[in-house]
Amino acid sequence: MLNIDVSKEKDVTLIKVSGELDGQSYQNLISKAQEIYNAGAKNIVLDLSELHYISSAGLVALHFMALLSKGEKLPDTEQGWSTLKSVDRTRESGVQKNVKLLNPRPEVLNVLEMVGFSTFFEIFTDKQKAIDSF
Repeated sequence: MLNIDVSKEKDVTLIKVSGELDGQSYQNLISKAQEIYNAGAKNIVLDLSELHYISSAGLVALHFMALLSKGEKLPDTEQGWSTLKSVDRTRESGVQKNVKLLNPRPEVLNVLEMVGFSTFFEIFTDKQKAIDSF
């Protein structure tokens, strides 16, 4: 089960996800991200402090958010492996500027580091510093 709470501070949208981000729930985060961007959001802090598990599908959702924030062509998230392969190309383009991650739990941080997302997303432990980084 995944819960998504959205709030704003200054010109930054905070998205707090809690529970599990997996094949059952990743489309919910993608839909929420599209809704937020369509409403004009530019800068997002994704609070992962209560996310207990992230699967490869969850990584696809994070990747999708990064592409969405950059205005890039969005992959078909139903294509599975080819979507994950496009993560490599995105990661090679450097640090993502419009989506920052906040307080991932150790088990989630391990997954992010294992796939190289810790070099693609800026990761913060202080909410105010994350907000001020934009």
